[in-house]
Amino acid sequence: MSSLFTPLTVGSLQLPNRVFMAPLTRCRATPDTHVPIVELIAPYYAARATAGLIIAECSMIAPGASAFYAEPGVYSLEQLAAWKVITDAVHAQGGKIFCQIWHAGRAAHPELNRGAETVSSSAVVMTKTTHTPFGKAAPVTPRALGTHEVDAVVQLFAVAARNCVELGGFDGVEIHGANGYLVDQFLKDGVNRREDSYGGCVENRVRFLMDVLAAVGAAIGFDKLAVRLAPLNTENDIADSDPFGLATHVANALNELPPLAYVHILRHDLLGQLQGDVEGIFRRHYKGVLVSNASYTRDEANTAIATGRVDAIAFGKPFIANPDLVARFQQSKVELNDVDRATFYKGGAVGYLDYPTLVSSVAP
Repeated sequence: MSSLFTPLTVGSLQLPNRVFMAPLTRCRATPDTHVPIVELIAPYYAARATAGLIIAECSMIAPGASAFYAEPGVYSLEQLAAWKVITDAVHAQGGKIFCQIWHAGRAAHPELNRGAETVSSSAVVMTKTTHTPFGKAAPVTPRALGTHEVDAVVQLFAVAARNCVELGGFDGVEIHGANGYLVDQFLKDGVNRREDSYGGCVENRVRFLMDVLAAVGAAIGFDKLAVRLAPLNTENDIADSDPFGLATHVANALNELPPLAYVHILRHDLLGQLQGDVEGIFRRHYKGVLVSNASYTRDEANTAIATGRVDAIAFGKPFIANPDLVARFQQSKVELNDVDRATFYKGGAVGYLDYPTLVSSVAP
């Protein structure tokens, strides 16, 4: 039987284990230019290179799309040069790393983007207040992208993906199609009120996602392409009237593409409002490598893999606090470090580079 420590083929990559590092926004880039701060981020990811695959934090495909103030981008040469130093550091430790790329859509507040206009699938405002370094910002109503504008956004994803692989040194990219950001704003009818070929029935609402995947796959190869989805998640004020029908349709639609590296799903609603078995839906309908995420323990993850329910598990908070998570999992009786939530988005080295490893915890 397979376990967390069984090798796995993902696209063209041979991975040593199935302990993935989930994409984790940590706000360690320059606020104005969104350049990764190399002296922080390179050692952070290099220390976690024993993961089967690192999925780097969501990175902006274009200016004016920031939802976190200090998240990185992949649209400028300066950003990509910094990422190349980081990916080289991971590769030097024998690791593999994908970049999660995104457009925040209506979650990108003008006060985080020098007043830039907010866009979405439809002109539906979020009720959620945006927290900025300048205080709380009232929600703004986004402008619905015109039908003629949608392809330009699709091409931004394709260019960003090519930048990641050719200039940034990444082994592939993961499209962020979850958690209420732009792709999700097209997928879910709680936001998507369009009346053109990208709105209405589920086939139309899935079209934007499929267009993005087709364009990115053509740009870098489908074996270097993955996608993250969260049909149940209501984070960022989003929901669908039939999340299980949406999940089933998307899982089947993905089979129409050349094989992706993997599909990454969030198995829970992070706000706890919706419950259901989206893992089971994707396992029954999607034919490729399936990665799941959200509150897994080591033993639960091993069981899920051994029974064939999923192929790998992505761990988030445990990897924040435990750079050597794989080694700790291999020694099942070793306790994990507790995570310090207060430093998630604080910036700087504290709560980022100072978590102890098993080796550093041993007195000389």
